[in-house]
Amino acid sequence: MTRFMFPEIGQFSLILALFFAIALATLPMLGYFRQSLLLLNTARPLTHIMALLIVIAFLLLAWAFITDDFSVLYVSQNSNVDLPFRYKFSAVWGGHEGSLLLWVLILALWCLAVALRLDTLPQTIGPLVLSVLGWVASGFLAFLLFTSSPFVRILPDVPVSGGDLNPLLQDIGLILHPPILYMGYVGFSVAFAFAVVALITGNLNAYWARWARPWTAAAWASLTLGITLGSWWAYYELGWGGWWFWDPVENASFMPWLAGTALLHSLVVTEKRGVFKSWTVLLAIFTFSLSLLGTFLVRSGVLTSVHAFAADPTRGVFILALLIALVGGSLLLYALRAGQVRSLVSFGFSGREAWLLLNNILLSVLTLTVLLGTLYPLLFDALGMGRISVGAPYFNAVFGPIALCLMVFMAIGPFSKWHQTKLAAWWKPMLGAALLSTGLAAAIALRQEYDWLTWCSLAVAFWVMFMTLLDWFNKQFVTKRQKIQPWRALPSRYYAMVIAHLGMAISLVGVIMVSVNSHEAMLKMSPGSQAEVGGYVFVFDSMELIKGPNYLSDRGHFQVYQQGQLVADLHPEKRFFTTRQQVMTEAALGAGFTRDLYLSLGEKLEDGAWGVRIHIKSFVRWIWFGGLLMVLGGMLAAFDKGYRQKKEKTQ
Repeated sequence: MTRFMFPEIGQFSLILALFFAIALATLPMLGYFRQSLLLLNTARPLTHIMALLIVIAFLLLAWAFITDDFSVLYVSQNSNVDLPFRYKFSAVWGGHEGSLLLWVLILALWCLAVALRLDTLPQTIGPLVLSVLGWVASGFLAFLLFTSSPFVRILPDVPVSGGDLNPLLQDIGLILHPPILYMGYVGFSVAFAFAVVALITGNLNAYWARWARPWTAAAWASLTLGITLGSWWAYYELGWGGWWFWDPVENASFMPWLAGTALLHSLVVTEKRGVFKSWTVLLAIFTFSLSLLGTFLVRSGVLTSVHAFAADPTRGVFILALLIALVGGSLLLYALRAGQVRSLVSFGFSGREAWLLLNNILLSVLTLTVLLGTLYPLLFDALGMGRISVGAPYFNAVFGPIALCLMVFMAIGPFSKWHQTKLAAWWKPMLGAALLSTGLAAAIALRQEYDWLTWCSLAVAFWVMFMTLLDWFNKQFVTKRQKIQPWRALPSRYYAMVIAHLGMAISLVGVIMVSVNSHEAMLKMSPGSQAEVGGYVFVFDSMELIKGPNYLSDRGHFQVYQQGQLVADLHPEKRFFTTRQQVMTEAALGAGFTRDLYLSLGEKLEDGAWGVRIHIKSFVRWIWFGGLLMVLGGMLAAFDKGYRQKKEKTQ
């Protein structure tokens, strides 16, 4: 057997995987309705075989890239003999077909993870969850095989060297960002499956929420990390110095994150108090629907974006039909069953349930705000009414005030007790935190001459920090014994909340400061010249020509001084990729705790001069540091031992 048979084996593996996915979708479901333990028990082996076949197909496609098998059309379009090895592997998901195979692979891994935890679930629930996931896998495997197979051969004239990977994707960002982002996207399918199973069985109670909660937390943490990495990648790779552009495909990942955040909080209330059951199920469906919508937007060709892969209307129709089938079917089931899952538990207006409900409403409004701004231009164009653009002015004006209100209420919830809270428990900590936050924000705003909106925004960020830390201190302090508890006395899911809320506040500080306290300059500079920007002196030392593995690069050498002291050596590049005849900018960064020095080269001008873009970005890294704290919080919640112990008791 030669390597030239491997693509056919990969295609055959996907065909077999589709058959096993269909069997997984039907047999356990049939076993539930017929009360057949034999059919229910087929879920685990069918999942294992389906996952193995998808892994085989993925590895064979990766092998085609690594061995430069340009007889495969997808490989010839997205790789090159001179491409470094690490990018040859990541090029597997550098285009539409491979990224869809990665989507299916990650779905198979989530299915496999559920199968491995099957013994912690009731005898009927686990197989049915896998069955619902089997329906999702069947749809995407069919989409992959019938419209987007990555194993299609080139019949005549096999290229010698390949067309090369898009230079924008030849970066570590491609290696990390898509797989982690997809882990979040696809991970919400598990919460969706639990919700559908709860509707089918009518078993929507605290146990259901407890089973679904760690899976949802893991998916949310993955999506948070994926969005954080994507923001960082855009910041240093695109050469504009921006960290978020309200790009429609960025929004497509942000919407399920917002809905998933609401789902996480709703699951808490359903688990603890048995309320919001219908709302929680609807949020699970809504969150996964938005993940599917993001897949549709990227792969249908309706968007023009640096993220968009496909422009084939056939693919768009297929994925739209799949979206309608999965979402429409689950919503129909919800409509039929909603009356059976109403919550009968009441709560007061000052109870923690009320604050979580208010937060969920605001998160849902934010999600719909982003959804409207993303889809409105598409609908406007589809109706033949012309082309319009909805960008940062709309999102900043509408999204910002609602988000600040959400942050205010987010800090109050942890101080509240379930059902009802006495006002005396609020006013002292709230007053103290309010005085501290407004005073600190005012000191910063007056010193820097910021406007009132910046002052309010900083006050809200500090309010969340102080309230979160104060709540932690209060819970650590035992009033009767006047002792401090050991930190392990509080469950890790509580620390997950504390860390995630602090991360949100830190990210908000970064967003505010980089928006109002940054400097930018577009200059014409020649070797030997210097320029002062934001209190820093940038000295253009020299240029050199260097040769990369598949590109030629003009590389600059800059020194940066502050008060006569050398603080950074920066080496921006302008790379010319020979195969694609494409020029890419590689920015240089001088990282710091409170600022970034950001420098990129523009066009080469006459007499050896260059256009130079210089940014001084204040506190920009706080955005990503806060994001990483939120990821840590999500993972702490997902792996809390309390979930495993409680689930074992329910068997």
